[in-house]
Formats: sequence, structure tokens, C-alpha cells
Amino acid sequence: MSLEILPVGGIPEITAGADLGGLIAKAGEFEDGDILLVTSKIVSKAEGRLLQATDREAAIDAETVRVVARRGPVRIVENRNGLVMAAAGVDASNTAPGTVLLLPEDPDASARVLRAQLQQLTGRRLAVVVTDTFGRPWRNGLTDVAIGAAGLAVLEDHRGRVDSHGNELAMTVTATADELAAAADLVKGKAAGTPVAVVRGLPHLVTTEDGDGTRPLIRPAADDMFRLGASEAVREAVTLRRTVRSFTNEPVDPAAVRRAVAAAVTAPAPHHTTPWRFVLLESADVRERLLDAMLAAWQHDLAELDGWDEAKIARRTARGNVLRDAPYLVVPCLVTDGSHDYPDERRAAAEREMFTVAIGAAVQNLLVTLAGEGYGSAWVSSTMFCRDTVRAVLDLPDGWDPMGAVAVGRPAEAPRSREARTADAFIAVR
Repeated sequence: MSLEILPVGGIPEITAGADLGGLIAKAGEFEDGDILLVTSKIVSKAEGRLLQATDREAAIDAETVRVVARRGPVRIVENRNGLVMAAAGVDASNTAPGTVLLLPEDPDASARVLRAQLQQLTGRRLAVVVTDTFGRPWRNGLTDVAIGAAGLAVLEDHRGRVDSHGNELAMTVTATADELAAAADLVKGKAAGTPVAVVRGLPHLVTTEDGDGTRPLIRPAADDMFRLGASEAVREAVTLRRTVRSFTNEPVDPAAVRRAVAAAVTAPAPHHTTPWRFVLLESADVRERLLDAMLAAWQHDLAELDGWDEAKIARRTARGNVLRDAPYLVVPCLVTDGSHDYPDERRAAAEREMFTVAIGAAVQNLLVTLAGEGYGSAWVSSTMFCRDTVRAVLDLPDGWDPMGAVAVGRPAEAPRSREARTADAFIAVR
């Protein structure tokens, strides 16, 4: 197999409303199976995405849905199409001074329109890829990638195939559209004024239908191992954590929980103590025995102390199902070894509260780290109301005080969005 990468010259400066398909068709000679790589700048110009903007930062703000990382004046952000890139693709190069160029509103739609027009004008079976320049994590230098596509499967899945040594491929999925974009940029160049190139020799890649565009190239947030950036990571990890009450049946990786515990025990604590213990309930039998005993204790309290009838008790205790439905439970315990003894109730209560704050900080660390591992969690206070029962079932020392239980598992559904809170309502300035 061989291929050619050919520049398409003679395309004039593009302005808003230009007949881009007609200009490209006139500038080149095309064959069936050709793949056209079109720089997003000329698509944006034809679509009127050029702005008079003295404040480029404001233009970036308008195109941004999430800041991923920031380093000095440089922002890596996610735009409304899910593309993660520097400055949301807002570009001040190859455009007149005092103006900035935005990416196409919908690059896939742009590719489909351009493909339909070019196929009609040329009578050829073509694919169109809209490209833009990206940086890459952990590697210096820029390269072109696909941000819009029509008539091309942007990924090629090799999984299940056999290599030359007879080994079955289990992981390999190649980003065909990105490979084509990078190859075409070798002949387009960054400043040569050649915004279109043709890759010829791969007609089997051109599909009859427009296809799904570049969406398959965008990694879903749930699968993105590096979704959070640098200084934003802590803030985003905390604010994105949600209480999850519905889990899948997927087993929880015990190593992930242990990593979360390792983060939990970095929490601040009084008097240089380590007042945390975490009981990991990895056995389904142990979880069931504990929850059955806790339920019996809860039912007893509601009936004997509160005087509730059976129906009301059943409705109330159903809240505990989140623990039964979770594939993994963690019981955080407070241990006050190293606390100071005071003869008066006021100081003794304050001493206990210091240690309680420490276990709260540790539990928060645990929950946030589990979220970073891709697990949902729900902290439930129930073990605090029947500590003797919990200690007896789990065979815990008398000095271990259970401080609730944490249900852990893969969320069964995406968490609901939560309105951002400002600090104003929670601050008193003196």
C-alpha cells in the first residue's frame, strides 16, 4: 500500500460567506476515494467566526465550559464540543490585527456540508476532515488533529485481530483521522497559506455515510484518567464529588480503596496523633451480618424508644438500603489514643470535638480520592447510633468508635448537576 499527500494550492483569502466548497473544487483535481484535510481557519472564516476583539481573554471565556489547567497566562480548557485545548481554539494568528478567530460552531456539521457540496461539484466519492493544531500532554511540539469529519470512520479498532506473531490484540484502537490530519499538515505548513491537502491512496477508508464525525475521538469524562488539571485538580475533585446512592454490580478494586485510605490518613489531627482506623468490609457475608444486626438495633430503637408502628419503621429503615446495595463498605473509626484528660466537662468536650474534626477530615479525603479513582460513595451515619452492635459484629476493640459507614461502588447513573455555590452566605468577616 502506498499513498500520496498533495497540497491544494490557489485558494484565495477566505472571507465571511465565501463559497468554500466551490473554491476548493475549483482549486484541485480529485479522484474517487480522496480524503480532504481542511484547516479549520478557513472554515471559520467562511462561517463568519471572525470577531473584532481587543480582549482575547474575554473571547476565550465565552468559548470555555471548563478550565482544565492554568499555567501563567496559558489556559487549557474544554470547549462546548468537548475539545480540550489551549485557549479554547481562539486564534489570533493568520488573521488581521485586532481580530480573533473562533473554531467552527460545529466542526462535524461543517465537514458534512462541505463534503456534500464537494461531492456534488466534483462527482467524486470523498471524505472531509476539518483539522486544527493541538499541543499534547507530556510531549513538546504541536500537531494537527481532526476536530470535524464526514465520510470517514475516525477510529480503527484492531482489537480481536492477530499480529504477525499470532498474538491477539486486546487494546489497540488507532486514531485514523488524527493520523491523517498530522500527515496532511506536513504539506500544508503553518504559514505557507495552503489550508487544504489531499490524502490519496486510502479509498477503503471513505464511507458512503457521513458517519459519527469526531465524537468517538472525545474520551468520555468517566474514562478520562487525566480529566483534572494542575492547580484546579483539588478544587474540582472536591466540588465534583457527589453522594451516590445507586451502584452497579461491578466489584470494587481493593487496591483503590487502600490508596484512598492512604490519602485519608494524611488529614490533620491533634497532638501529632493518628486517630483514624478504617475497617474494610470486603466479605459479602460480613456486610450482611453487620447490616442485619444494625437493622435489628434500629428497629428496636424506633419501636421501643419512639413508639413507631411497623409500617412507619419499614419506611424509615428503607433508607439503609444504600448500604445493602453497595458492593463494598468502609467503616471509619475514631481512636482517641493520645487525647488529653481534663477534669471538667467543658474542656473534655472540646478535646473530643478536636478528634471528631480530624476523623471528618479523613473521611472527606477518603471520599474525594475514591471519586478520583472513578468510584461513587455515600457516607451514612448509621453505625454511630449502634456502636456496641458494630463493635460486637466486627470484633473491634472497645476504643474504636465507628463514625458512620461509607458505601463504595461504580455509580449506576451519572450524578445530577449541582448549582455552584459561592462562599458569601457562609462567611462572616470581622
